[in-house]
Amino acid sequence: MAAAWRDVVRDAAAVREAAAVAVDAALLAGGLMRTGEQPHASDVVNYAPFTLLPSAVPRALFEQAYAVQQDFNLLVDAISQNKEFLEQTLASTIKVDDFTAQLFRIYMQVLEEGLAQTVFLGINRSDYMFDCGLDGTAALRQIEINTIAASFGGLTSRTADVHGLVLKVLGKTEEASHLLPNNPAKGLALGIAKAWELYGSQRAVVMFLVEEIQRNIFDQRCVENELWNRNIHVIRKRFRDVFEQGSLDASRRLYMDGQEVAVVYYREGYVPQTYDQQNWEARLLLERSRAVKCPDIATQLAGTKKVQQELSRPGTLEKLLPGRPEAIARMRATFAGLYSLDEGEEGDRIAATAIADPDRFVLKPQREGGGNNLYGEELRQVLEKIKDSPERTSYILMDKIKPQPALNYLLRAHSPLQVSECISELGIFGVYVRQGQELVLNQAAGHLLRTKAIEHADGGVAAGVAVLDTPYLV
Repeated sequence: MAAAWRDVVRDAAAVREAAAVAVDAALLAGGLMRTGEQPHASDVVNYAPFTLLPSAVPRALFEQAYAVQQDFNLLVDAISQNKEFLEQTLASTIKVDDFTAQLFRIYMQVLEEGLAQTVFLGINRSDYMFDCGLDGTAALRQIEINTIAASFGGLTSRTADVHGLVLKVLGKTEEASHLLPNNPAKGLALGIAKAWELYGSQRAVVMFLVEEIQRNIFDQRCVENELWNRNIHVIRKRFRDVFEQGSLDASRRLYMDGQEVAVVYYREGYVPQTYDQQNWEARLLLERSRAVKCPDIATQLAGTKKVQQELSRPGTLEKLLPGRPEAIARMRATFAGLYSLDEGEEGDRIAATAIADPDRFVLKPQREGGGNNLYGEELRQVLEKIKDSPERTSYILMDKIKPQPALNYLLRAHSPLQVSECISELGIFGVYVRQGQELVLNQAAGHLLRTKAIEHADGGVAAGVAVLDTPYLV
């Protein structure tokens, strides 16, 4: 916890009063989620979970994360255009991971047919933790880049005002004035709007591809409303709607119910459970179309853990981004140790090291969405089981980051008010638009701070583990 808050957490009455104000402020500001009991109903909602107090973030590391985001945008875009790199990097993974293999099959099929899409839109979120060294200094360490359905750009824009009010209620008016404004939804909508404009049809719509169960609908509505405010028509469809209603004309324009679709913005499609045969066919239809996909399938593949691990190898960044030594240095400064479990001597050695000392590492499968990573004894048991099997190549190994815990209160509906030891994860949203070979937009679009109690090793807000937070720069 920021040193400035140490006095207030000792005052139980003040904390109770501030928590009551905070919950009402979050509801008033629209920091909302549908409930687990009624996930289809917007007339029964509660506040999205959040911290009572903003969490301390080192200013230098926060600025470093922002400064490197345009570099990561460039890198993701470069990877998505490099067929040879994706083929070589994912060769071992697609042999053992059916989900990645099916994405890759669609990628190859679309390339062979020839891309109809000429405008490319990337919305990603690069996530970091603050690794505390033996001497107590913190370093920025990248956890992953989410290249599909990076969420909470809408709801996080509501939390800074809530935290500002809480600090005022606690007599911290000066500190409240230092909280940064933050509205990623506006930046994400700017990217979508630019892609829609470059697609070149005023009548065409933007389609949000959404889940069957949409508990996090208000986060999406924040982006959606920004588009409506620009007079851009938005429709919301599921994969099964695409299967039933979607079609391509002779120019491979995508139509849904007779409406031409300019941009497909995926808020779904990143986990295997999403796909049955029909949904895979719907995904292929979308990928074959001229519509701007966010992301297109190449960009989704660029966000896989295996690609992340390959990027950490000496010389890889130089091949992908020739002539950009400063950008490469900025990115490399954020990398944690990443290790391949491919078959062979190197993979054997890494697996043995992790089995002998599992607390040094995190075992990561090729999955998005939180709650998939393995730690400690569970990591050791899984690696013991698969160490002599090709299945191990569907994972990568990463150094475990050791952040400095701080005290805070995690406010969740129907949960007791109690102080917890917490750690935080900082995400920076990035947006870029490319038309042909020309990059017409490349920027950082805002930030997301998520905080969780230290007893939870893995999981984000949607997974019910982390809560929304606001950085207090120190």
